[in-house]
Amino acid sequence: MTEPPFPTVEAFATALDDAGYLADRDTVVVGWLAGALGRPLLIEGPPGVGKTELAKAVARARGCALLRLQCYEGLDESKALYEWEYGKQLLYTQLVRDALADTVAGAADLSEAVDRVAAHDAAFFHERFLVERPLLAALRSETPVVLLVDEVDRGDPELEAMLLEVLSDYTVSVPELGTLEARSRPYVVLTSNATRELTEALRRRCLHLVLDFPDAARELKIVRRQVPEASEALAKHLVAFVQSVRGGELRKTPSVAETLDWARALVLLGARTLDPELVRQTLGVLLKHADDAKRVSPEISRHLATGR
Repeated sequence: MTEPPFPTVEAFATALDDAGYLADRDTVVVGWLAGALGRPLLIEGPPGVGKTELAKAVARARGCALLRLQCYEGLDESKALYEWEYGKQLLYTQLVRDALADTVAGAADLSEAVDRVAAHDAAFFHERFLVERPLLAALRSETPVVLLVDEVDRGDPELEAMLLEVLSDYTVSVPELGTLEARSRPYVVLTSNATRELTEALRRRCLHLVLDFPDAARELKIVRRQVPEASEALAKHLVAFVQSVRGGELRKTPSVAETLDWARALVLLGARTLDPELVRQTLGVLLKHADDAKRVSPEISRHLATGR
């Protein structure tokens, strides 16, 4: 068990709040336990509920760097772990060609010359030529960082296998160098939009947290915190409208980020409250698909009525 970065759950809650993240109690407890136990934190939930923002807030709360690995189909070791800087190796080869000539001088045949050069492989496969990608960089950092593996469900199953190896004992095997051990243990956050089922092996190694859209009270607090210029009436009405819209069948449910964008847009327009025409004019800030806008537009007055 690692030393907790925050001595108590309450201290972690205060640090997250100071970092600008309004978390519910479940999120605070599981987030604190992940740091105290040194276990990765797997956060699942629909897009736009604050999964990535939580990782950023933890980094701010801990006062450390955030390293982010954005997952996608086809992501391989050269983008996630490391790769060799072949151009730099070639340049060094050119610079030391005289030394190489001395090395192979007098060799009886090509085979012996190759053996002599091979004896100096370590000079060319050295950490100076190793390009660290997010996973390796997080392990090799001299000070602990927050490692965000974002949208892990978008990656291939091979990516999960790679993560299992790294997160099991926080080491990376580099064939040319051997096993590289972590200089510090990162706080690891994995996020998933649940577009595919993750393996049980990965789940077993993580603490699990499910985030959903906030209720009206917490979303109102978020708007007040992030858009303090919005009048109280405007904040209450737009949050009530968003909450009502989320209850319908939409192609893309409005995220908290889109609620905040809408609030800022309305403030720029000088709005103090909502009316049907203003909502209709600005609906494209909140809803990002034409089908959703067509579905909501005839119901604007009804959605507005929920906040009155």
